Amino acid sequence: MLKVAEVNVAAQTKKMKIEKNFSIKKYNTFKLDCVVKEFVTIDTENFDKNIFKDKFFILGNGSNILCPEYYDGVIIKYVNKNIVINKNITAYSAVLLNWLCLAALKNSLTGLEWAYGIPGTVGGAVYMNAGAYGGEIANVLKSVYCYNFETHDFCVLSNKDCKFSYRNSIFMNKKYFILSADFDLKKGDPTEIKAKMNDNLQKRKDKQPMNLPSAGSFFKRPVSGDNPVYAAALIEQCGLKGYKIGDAMVSEKHAGFIVNVGKATLKDILSLAEIVQKTVKDQTGYWLELEPEVLCSPTSESL
Repeated sequence: MLKVAEVNVAAQTKKMKIEKNFSIKKYNTFKLDCVVKEFVTIDTENFDKNIFKDKFFILGNGSNILCPEYYDGVIIKYVNKNIVINKNITAYSAVLLNWLCLAALKNSLTGLEWAYGIPGTVGGAVYMNAGAYGGEIANVLKSVYCYNFETHDFCVLSNKDCKFSYRNSIFMNKKYFILSADFDLKKGDPTEIKAKMNDNLQKRKDKQPMNLPSAGSFFKRPVSGDNPVYAAALIEQCGLKGYKIGDAMVSEKHAGFIVNVGKATLKDILSLAEIVQKTVKDQTGYWLELEPEVLCSPTSESL
């Protein structure tokens, strides 16, 4: 008999909801003021394939996106937040990573401690192969249940099928809609699991600008053979901490973050990111690739 983990799970939405000219400012962690043509919330019980016909973007917790002032397409937000515990964990894509970590802790399952404190959803984490503190989704994922936009069928992809690499997966080709994920965790000591979770959370609080809106780590780690090179170290080396354009600023606490110190716009953020990229390239030879995804519209593609 399956049991649902005792976490604070929101009530399921039974009816698809469509809202016109909807602001998603509270749905993105950068707190960018963006109005979208249509905002659609769907659940497993009202999954309608017809909503994928036009220009659309699937939104998780909005913790890794950059938004224009207007998006002339459809934002789709899947709201199933169930977590099911059997021998392991199955989590639907709208589940917050913190909830997943707490469910694992409650059931003495280890392997997700690194994810505690990441402000994303299961779907978003699988999509980009999220990782931190030596762990990543590719190391703990068993399979993904998803919808294929090309074949219009539901399917299951194994870990190998997902083609995970550093902050990348097969899902970034926009062919699949992630509905749920099965995780392959190990039994562990709950005291040790909790201690690691709390330690990682404290590290984030100590090192990251969690008091300001951002999209988390803004630049991917550059490829550099066997020796790791960190974007934050390169940016700090170039003296860019605190550099601002408009209300977008390279964090003074952690150079790998660009933060919103007021009313930053997409143009502010991308202009600042371009200066950082060019400066780091000129001074160190490394090119920094953006980690957040830009939600493009005709009004923003030229920025």
